Amino acid sequence: MWCSRERLLVLVVLGLWATCSHVAEGGTKLPLNGLVLHYYSKNTQCTKAEKLITGAVRKAWVNDRSITPALLRVVYSDCFIRGCDASILLDGKGSEKEAPQNAGLRGFDVIDAIKHKLESKCPGVVSCADILHLATRDAVALAGGWKYPVFTGRRDGYESDAKMVDLPPPSISWDDALSYFKSRGLDVLDLGTLLGAHTMGVTHCRYVHDRIYNFNDTGLPDDLMDCRFARQLAKTCPYRYAPDQPDPTVFLNPHSGGNFTFESSYYSRVLDNQAVLGIDQQFLASKDGVRIASEFAYEFDDFSRYFALAISRMGSIGVLTGSKGEIRRNCRFTNAHYPKSK
Repeated sequence: MWCSRERLLVLVVLGLWATCSHVAEGGTKLPLNGLVLHYYSKNTQCTKAEKLITGAVRKAWVNDRSITPALLRVVYSDCFIRGCDASILLDGKGSEKEAPQNAGLRGFDVIDAIKHKLESKCPGVVSCADILHLATRDAVALAGGWKYPVFTGRRDGYESDAKMVDLPPPSISWDDALSYFKSRGLDVLDLGTLLGAHTMGVTHCRYVHDRIYNFNDTGLPDDLMDCRFARQLAKTCPYRYAPDQPDPTVFLNPHSGGNFTFESSYYSRVLDNQAVLGIDQQFLASKDGVRIASEFAYEFDDFSRYFALAISRMGSIGVLTGSKGEIRRNCRFTNAHYPKSK
């Protein structure tokens, strides 16, 4: 039986939003595209799949809390290319993993461990695509977000091509980012909400160097960045460092920092001109962006509700259901290319 909290969240992701007009004009409908709630408990013999995934993610998260932003990035990188078909999980020369935009992706070992356990219990039933989405949901909940319902029934794709990866750079403008989201059937509210995933995690100094030292070839910092914050970033990201020195990292949200907590302080920092990435500070370049940031900065529950809807809308992009795709035996290989010795 569903608990009252889950009932509420189901209503949320189906678009029954009391605060919709307070934030920005955006989509409040969820295209299910063949996905259903509790697919495995209702339609398969693998009735405890979600519970097993939750336990495995908890174990991984206790050992490494940064698994939450890691999995969020993997989900984004998967859904925005071919759709949510787990193509990002496939190994091989020229696969999506090898695209420059996907450098540093991790969390694959967690998905592998979950898949191995599920295959030992109920082989050929639970897709890698669904594992990724369910595991990400559980990781977000452990980090302090809501345990939103995940619509399941995805199947796995057959192809993965690095040449298809067109993920935008972190310095993209708000308008260009919005156009990119719209090309995937998403909108300004989805953009502003999903950027909130930057409330935790890290980025490399190379992605913020220009904002600190030479924004748009001016020889000056980005005028949208608080000058004190720019000096703070400069302590970790020097103007020059030795060629053999690894590119340092900075927290996307210094407030949550190494705790890797899911919180709304990211939006407060945006409003205070203390965003790390250029796209994050671009909220202030749009009236919708300002409204979204202002609402979420002070209303964590609103942020959590909208995040539940936005990540579910993203999770329905290009899904394979029914007879399309396959259920991989190993998330790193299609069944046709699965090495028998592994």
